[in-house]
Amino acid sequence: MADEKEENVENDFEYSKRTYYDLIEKGQGAIDDMVDVARNLEHPRAYEVLSGMIKNVSDVNDKLMDLNKKKKDYYQKNMKTVEGTTNNNLFVGSTTELQRMLQNMDDTDTSNVVDINVKKDESNSE
Repeated sequence: MADEKEENVENDFEYSKRTYYDLIEKGQGAIDDMVDVARNLEHPRAYEVLSGMIKNVSDVNDKLMDLNKKKKDYYQKNMKTVEGTTNNNLFVGSTTELQRMLQNMDDTDTSNVVDINVKKDESNSE
């Protein structure tokens, strides 16, 4: 089911991208034609229409860039959910108990256990 959803999302992105490409290409062709018409007519309305066409093509171009950003964000969001689980384990006890646990030692055999007791030197503390 998830693979089908991913495939549908990818197909939708690709379809939208192709549509935007087609609109931009057709808009650029129409702008080229309208430039010729506006030059020949030398009428302010023709230049106004040309200006609107240029704005529309640039808007479609912005939408194409937004689509790419949305696609990137979509896949990054999905990657975060797949990362996995982080377990934080905490041992509460002495270093001796930790070493015994790690070495699978019983309580009577302490030959390989190093117990460190830190004593504060009172003469150095000021």
